[in-house]
Amino acid sequence: MRKQKGFSLIELLIVVAIILIIAAIAIPNLLRARIAANESSAVSSVRTINTAEVSYQTSYPAAGYSADLPSLGGASPCTPASTTACLIDHVLDGGAKSGYNFAVKGANPVNGANTTYTAGAAPVAWNQTGVRQFGSIEDGVVRYDPNTGKATTANTTAATVAAWSALQ
Repeated sequence: MRKQKGFSLIELLIVVAIILIIAAIAIPNLLRARIAANESSAVSSVRTINTAEVSYQTSYPAAGYSADLPSLGGASPCTPASTTACLIDHVLDGGAKSGYNFAVKGANPVNGANTTYTAGAAPVAWNQTGVRQFGSIEDGVVRYDPNTGKATTANTTAATVAAWSALQ
């Protein structure tokens, strides 16, 4: 009788089945890790916007807080002005970064200067790039909402953002 070399079909099927089981366990964890990383980046970006808003208000007191997100940024090479303050990177001032949409809205003008602002962040694709919404108002506290409505547009309603839970 001849001795066969190699693997039988059953052995190969068992190996493929084991690989598929391992993939079924690992892929959901990988997706959750990516969502957590995107949410962490969104919180960091909202904090960056808060810092930029304070700098903007100090640099341009006649304008107060910026009216919108592009006013805080500017294309490279950037020349600081009230319409392009060069305070945040060009990717963030475009309104989307790391799987999140961002928006800023200046409000309550007194003598032409915005006295308040709202910064918001929402996932580009709910449950794929992120789950929670994040936001902040002029007090600088970053707040979150569990986003049960599956919103993908950043909320810039100050009363709504102020009612969210503060990050610890």
